[in-house]
Amino acid sequence: MGIVGNLTPQQRQSFDSQGFLVIESFASPAEIEAMRKRMDGMLQAFDPTTTASIFSTKNQVKLTSEYFYESAEKISFFFEEKAFDDNGNLKQPKELSINKVGHALHEIDPVFKEFSCSEKVSGLLFSLGYKKPVIIQSMYIFKQPGIGGEVTPHQDNSFLYTEPRTCTGLWLALEDATVVNGCLWAIPESQKNGLVRRFIRGDDGVYFDRPSPSYDQKDFVPIEVKAGSLVVIHGDLIHQSFENQSSNSRHAYSLHAVDTDGCKWAEDN
Repeated sequence: MGIVGNLTPQQRQSFDSQGFLVIESFASPAEIEAMRKRMDGMLQAFDPTTTASIFSTKNQVKLTSEYFYESAEKISFFFEEKAFDDNGNLKQPKELSINKVGHALHEIDPVFKEFSCSEKVSGLLFSLGYKKPVIIQSMYIFKQPGIGGEVTPHQDNSFLYTEPRTCTGLWLALEDATVVNGCLWAIPESQKNGLVRRFIRGDDGVYFDRPSPSYDQKDFVPIEVKAGSLVVIHGDLIHQSFENQSSNSRHAYSLHAVDTDGCKWAEDN
């Protein structure tokens, strides 16, 4: 018997209307503990002198590097912009300086693979109409206390483009996410307006094919969730998060899936 979709009709209707859906208690406390413990081990083993790659949504064109490209098939570590002093040294321990780890956790690491390839994740994607879903990338995001960087308004389909567009984001809170420590914010129903721009890789590097629109911050609503909650994000939904100015981290595990049935992956992603 095949995997059965696990969304109720009401949940599917809410997702189609709003462009996002919160599913509480999607991950068990044991699953959360396993992923957090595994990431602690990875950080302990990581030698920060091997790379100084910084992740930024404000300076994506400037900071995108071969290290970032190669991370699609590896487990790579990216620092916060504010992690280094003027001499290029870390201001605080590496565990409090990392922005994220990605982008092949779901393929390479057994703990993250077990959750990513679970029947409840597959069932969710089938509920959304996927025929042959594939997880295209995964990220462990830290949102460090005090220095956790802003993620500017964006649409996931800008970066993970298929024809037709099929990207869906799955954002799992591994800690409580609040307006104080940098929860997600979204413009409800903004997915109905379509894709506004693409982030393209060409012969001369990467670039957006058009400028970012201006957004009114009053249109965004906060998505505060408890640890274990999953936020399902339509690929065309405008969403963002602000800097973490609190003393508490905001760990999350994020997946992006696309369909491979009747869909073409854009070579210039």
